[in-house]
Amino acid sequence: MTLDDQAARLRELMRQTRATRTIAICSGKGGVGKSNIALNLAILLSAGGHRVALVDADLGLANLDVLINADVRANLSHVIAGTCAIDDVICDLPCGVQFVAGASGLARLANLTEFQRAHLVQSLSVLESDNDVIIVDCGAGIGPDVLHFACAADSTVVVTAPEPTAITDAYAVIKVLTQREYAGQLSLLVNMVEDRQEGRVTHERIADVARRFLNVRVLQAGYVISDPKVKDAVKRREPFVLAYPRCQASRCLAALANKLSSSGCLSERKDGFFRRVANWFA
Repeated sequence: MTLDDQAARLRELMRQTRATRTIAICSGKGGVGKSNIALNLAILLSAGGHRVALVDADLGLANLDVLINADVRANLSHVIAGTCAIDDVICDLPCGVQFVAGASGLARLANLTEFQRAHLVQSLSVLESDNDVIIVDCGAGIGPDVLHFACAADSTVVVTAPEPTAITDAYAVIKVLTQREYAGQLSLLVNMVEDRQEGRVTHERIADVARRFLNVRVLQAGYVISDPKVKDAVKRREPFVLAYPRCQASRCLAALANKLSSSGCLSERKDGFFRRVANWFA
């Protein structure tokens, strides 16, 4: 098959893909619980009746497979190299979520060849035909990979903690996305707060600065109480919403899942996520 034939096949596949909502989970810095939020939110949405896929899009320090104690033998690097098909990488978790493991130490997607990018996008598009929601766990920071995935998503949730460095870095993510004219729904989730008041104040601080200096609205995704059960679940390599479904952190995150399900945020769109990712790489 020639490159022209492959390109034509990719375009046809993009036209046929199911309209699926995508949620990118980002953070300005590591250590704020971003991947844990992505994993447990995916599980809650699946429990709510949605068909959900979870993609570890951190191509430098992927670790979602560690959090779920998954025996992953292949990841996105194998798909890009052509040694595995995407079906060999997709893992059906017991909680009902389709999981795609990221790759550690892989060069930035922007540095891949045009053929490699097209092959990756074509492979991942399978997820859009099978799922209602795709949650993309992006890497921390404002690197090109993060921005490519976030800018293509329908909704981007920036996760922060109520500490000065995390707040500053979260605002940096919001600023860069705004500069890139991000057209999706932008919201902030404050993790590891002492109480509801700290979560509200932290959101208002960032949202107010973004409104005044960036002229952008940052919605309130919610907050998650600092809960020792979360740390226990991580040590056990279990999602905390399954290990401790009644703990404070689980209840807080369930509120976000309910909000997404009831607000129309998960309604369909005409164009596909991976088609939009491909456009960002163009």
